[in-house]
Amino acid sequence: MSIASEFKAFISRGNVVDLAVAVVIGAAFGKIVDSFVKDVITPPIGLLIGGVDFTNLKIGIGGTDAAPVTLNYGVFLQACFNFFIIAAAVFLLVKIVTTVSKKTAAPAAPAAPAVPPPPPADVVLLTEIRDELRKRN
Repeated sequence: MSIASEFKAFISRGNVVDLAVAVVIGAAFGKIVDSFVKDVITPPIGLLIGGVDFTNLKIGIGGTDAAPVTLNYGVFLQACFNFFIIAAAVFLLVKIVTTVSKKTAAPAAPAAPAVPPPPPADVVLLTEIRDELRKRN
């Protein structure tokens, strides 16, 4: 089988196409969540904490005055802060969707009790032999 035909078979499988669709939708959803956090969630939180922005925090570790070398730990702190806001927002969104979907879903009918499968033939045969031996004693 040639590489081209193997690649064609790989691409035509349903899982690869489903994964590609999921990645595209995930990227679009990521933009929605990012906008939700930046435009809806962050402004009130910024107002509550006094507009703190960590991105300007840094430590100089060398270099020259014209080209200093710095550790920009404030950018990292801001990214962590943004991550926690995004995680909380997504958690709340999922919680709301789950609650709404539970309320709109019809209650499931109770499942019938499971009937155990019959024992294998060798177990039935051994049980009969045991019972015969008990009768003789």
